[in-house]
Amino acid sequence: MKYTAVIVEDEIRSREFLRSMVEEFCPQLQLLGTAANVQEAVALIDQVKPQIVFMDIELQTGTGFDVIEKVGDRNFHLIFTTAYDHYAIKAIKFSAVDYLLKPLNVEELQEAVIKATETIEQKSSGNKLDQLINNLKRPAGDDFSISLSTADGIEFVQLSTIIRLEANGPYTTFFMKDGRKIMVSKNLKEYELLLSEHAFFRVHNSHMIHLKEVRKMVKTDGGYAIMNDNSMIAISPKKREEFMQLMSRRLV
Repeated sequence: MKYTAVIVEDEIRSREFLRSMVEEFCPQLQLLGTAANVQEAVALIDQVKPQIVFMDIELQTGTGFDVIEKVGDRNFHLIFTTAYDHYAIKAIKFSAVDYLLKPLNVEELQEAVIKATETIEQKSSGNKLDQLINNLKRPAGDDFSISLSTADGIEFVQLSTIIRLEANGPYTTFFMKDGRKIMVSKNLKEYELLLSEHAFFRVHNSHMIHLKEVRKMVKTDGGYAIMNDNSMIAISPKKREEFMQLMSRRLV
């Protein structure tokens, strides 16, 4: 089975390089066209309705986000191509949208395409692109939403509704304010990198907590935190001093 795709890239050499990589190393894709700016991209996507879109973030007449906002139908799997230090990487990660770092390499391209085709087959794309636009537009200080891929589909949850995270091998369980538990097939380290700037702190190999949800700090018995869901989370000796400093300064 062939999956349809288009490329949006304003630099001709980068565009042709990606085209040649896709044609040579991704035989499951059928390229329907390329676009070099926002207007061309919107027209192309609306016309051919591809299943996969490779999109550079920075375009001469705007950005890839402008394209997403202007297309008539966002029912496609998006793979951004960008530099790691782009300002929007955080929002992209929170929305679980794929991205490839430049310069592109074959293995990462193939992995992204396999993931995209699996998502298409599972019909589990959800509203990732809508969520991405909302995260990008949020006023400073507003709550991010994060995409959590579960066995049943994709859940979009606000960070303020999360009490803590618990590791279980390659899985992570989110404990929510409403009492629900959401298990995802990613390890805790990935969420540590994503959430540490948003008042979450990994206090133990198996636990990451939302500092705003700490009800009480207990220094005895090795030290632990009592959370708003009444759970008692042990604090690793290596993390204790940093945790106490964070809580005493109330930087949360």
